[in-house]
Amino acid sequence: MLAVIKTGGKQYKVKEGDFISVEKLPYEIGKSVEFSEVIMTESNGKVVLGDPLVSGVKVMASVVDQKRRGTVLIFKKSHRKNYRRKNGHRQPITVLKIEKIK
Repeated sequence: MLAVIKTGGKQYKVKEGDFISVEKLPYEIGKSVEFSEVIMTESNGKVVLGDPLVSGVKVMASVVDQKRRGTVLIFKKSHRKNYRRKNGHRQPITVLKIEKIK
């Protein structure tokens, strides 16, 4: 079974047993998370599209880790003005394991 869920302003295609990294969610490691914003499901070749969401379908996941993504470098430079700025950013993420699609 396959589903497309929406969280953190993004859409993720998930199956049971998948690990996904999403925007930081306020849950501790080991807690269960339920996603009710399901956009599409596919089961046994039958595809159900939502308008805008599929009703009665929920995706259950558990929090595996809370960490930060790799560094994204920001570099600004002005030509001939001796202006250089180097900065880095690490986005906090939550790693989830998809347990069940109901």
